Amino acid sequence: MKSESWLAIDTATDVASVAIHAGGQTIARSVRGARTHAAQILPLVQQVLALARLSLEQIAGVVVADGPGSFTGLRIGWAAAKGLVQERQLPLITIPSLLAAAHAAGVDTVAACYDALRGQVFGAIYAFAVDRVETLVAPGLFTIAELASAAPRSPRPVLAVGDGAERYRDEVLTWTGRAPIGLDALPPLAGSLLALFSYDGARRGIGDPSVAEPVYGRPAEAQVKWEARYGRPLPHSSR
Repeated sequence: MKSESWLAIDTATDVASVAIHAGGQTIARSVRGARTHAAQILPLVQQVLALARLSLEQIAGVVVADGPGSFTGLRIGWAAAKGLVQERQLPLITIPSLLAAAHAAGVDTVAACYDALRGQVFGAIYAFAVDRVETLVAPGLFTIAELASAAPRSPRPVLAVGDGAERYRDEVLTWTGRAPIGLDALPPLAGSLLALFSYDGARRGIGDPSVAEPVYGRPAEAQVKWEARYGRPLPHSSR
């Protein structure tokens, strides 16, 4: 990322965070409570900018967390990111939030699990090396048993992180041999988004931010009900 000042936003879970890279350091802040994300995300941006003694005009680009994750949360984060890049035509980069959670755990091989309800998690497994990450199991919708079955025998995850891992603690403990770590115990994930910027295979660029959408992981409940009622895909849905 050189010496440029990039801003990162993560709202994929109940814990939202914003970070900025400036002057060789990363400044990050977070807030808990999905219901407050819409009201708090821009004040959080202003807070980290003030701490970094920077203005919006000095931002080189924005990194936003991709899904899967909370449908509403992802929409809030992406709307904020799009608004920040639109006026000045800045680049928008996306990195999976699950990857950020795995990176924040600080170990070599990690399973990241977000609670997807209905007995499932949005899960992925990553292996880290210096400035490189390998996706062992790509982000998807699993039960813990299914995620464990999809995991390679070697390297196997030594730790599971996220609210999904916490919810199914006993299953995770049987699988990995270690108690899961919740999101509250991790550093703000927006900081990991910035750290992952230079990792091979971690990011994807957004050609046209105005029409881009995050990877939600599953359709929104309202979309599912609409399609069940009318027997066809919802117009302009991401399916």
